[in-house]
Amino acid sequence: MALLLAGGMLLTACGSGSDGAAVDRDSSGRKAPGVSGGGGPFAPDARAPGQGSRESEADRVREGRAEPDYRSTFALDVDTASYGYARRTLGDGRLPAAEDVRPEEFVNSFRQGYERPEGNGFSVNVDGARINSAKAGGGGTGASDWSLLRVGLATKTAPPAAERPPAALTFVVDISGSMAETGRLDLVRTSLTLLADELRDDDSLALVTFSNAAETRLPMTRVKGNRNRIKDVVEEMRPAQSTNVEAGIKLGYEESVEGHREGATNRVVLLSDALANTGETEAEGILKKIESARREYGITLFGVGVGSDYGDAFMEQLTNKGDGNTTYVGDETQARKVFVDQLPAHLEIRARDAKAQVAFDRKTVKQFRLIGYENRKVADEDFRNDGVDGGEVGPGHTVTALYAVRLREGASGTVARATVRWLDPKTRKAQEETGTVTTGAIDGALWGGDNDRLQIAAVAAYFADRLRGGDLPGVPGLGELASRASGLAESTEDSAVEKLATAIGQADRLKRGAGTDDEPEPSEGEIG
Repeated sequence: MALLLAGGMLLTACGSGSDGAAVDRDSSGRKAPGVSGGGGPFAPDARAPGQGSRESEADRVREGRAEPDYRSTFALDVDTASYGYARRTLGDGRLPAAEDVRPEEFVNSFRQGYERPEGNGFSVNVDGARINSAKAGGGGTGASDWSLLRVGLATKTAPPAAERPPAALTFVVDISGSMAETGRLDLVRTSLTLLADELRDDDSLALVTFSNAAETRLPMTRVKGNRNRIKDVVEEMRPAQSTNVEAGIKLGYEESVEGHREGATNRVVLLSDALANTGETEAEGILKKIESARREYGITLFGVGVGSDYGDAFMEQLTNKGDGNTTYVGDETQARKVFVDQLPAHLEIRARDAKAQVAFDRKTVKQFRLIGYENRKVADEDFRNDGVDGGEVGPGHTVTALYAVRLREGASGTVARATVRWLDPKTRKAQEETGTVTTGAIDGALWGGDNDRLQIAAVAAYFADRLRGGDLPGVPGLGELASRASGLAESTEDSAVEKLATAIGQADRLKRGAGTDDEPEPSEGEIG
């Protein structure tokens, strides 16, 4: 009996350790959205001894039963749709829903001026500044001992159009009844007409439309000699009935496989307001049906959102799990930016399954929080597991991650080591680059000085935090953020920053009078 009891206790102990902990994942290997929402603690959930339910690492840290986790791991994200849609919503006189606000997409909507690598990998740029609002003329509360840390990753700029690989693009266009609204299907037609003039002769294009059912309007066709034919097919699209995204994507992938070209960039491009109401309406269910085509042929999914009512979360889930990215187009200027100015970045892939891991030094760092990336977090132990999905990054892309960091009193030395890992798109060989930052490199004041691009990133992140009711330390009010954005727009002569200032001013007028709560004192390590 004693031996049996001892054996049972040994098995129980083995089953409750963190090394064997179960992790909630979606089919791509990422943690399911919302599991660590709000920038909260991220670690594999383990079953506590004698309990049937899971508890977070933060619970164990608060109770003194575990060391805090000083690593932060996430899949790279070059999406910008959340910011574009927020601007559209504010322009319509409405505040965006908190769940549609993703800070990383606000930040990644702006140029950061990072040093570019010479080769096809990444450069790693790490810097920051003291928030120190009390010394810099206001700017939030509770920030005297906090810093903002910026991890910036950049790929080499796109080569001339003639040097990129040919593209085989299958456009899947929503022609449901909701697309009849001005700024939806009419804007899609404009976008594709612009694109037809930008593609090279050796590129190929297919067109699928969907409403309650899907239809192939144009099989994979070489652009050379067919530009007018392509434009005619685009012009003939008219809004019809309901929104069966499942049917459209399924047929789109079938056409992409049928017209697959070796050595080309094979991509499905979904243009929709993403308001699915017929057939399968869950992103995971839709992508399961085209899983083999997606994996076997390496076909990626690029989402372009349109419309004043837009299924932002649904589109983001589709493209995240479809190894692609998403953007939002609200007018012809934005359409030209996406389909003309940024075309190479949206066509070619420089890095597959790219992930970043930031390891903080517990001797200098007391607390930290990753701002955003809740839907992109990866288990720390999966950083070098190349079977776990990451993000896809094209030429000329930059990815910025901001952290609120609280240093220990009198701290000196290394603050963090940032590493990016990715797979070469052609060879699938894993590569890594690393950068570090010390306390001296983040000791300057955030506001003022010559760090304009860091300040722009801070304004964008803080704006998102205000919109979704966050509690980051030292976040200025919307009025001050608008003023800072206007000043930065003037000093940088950047029209994108001027539009940011306008959007913040619109939000301030809609939300004026909202106060801020005193922030709780969190435990050490990653904070919630």
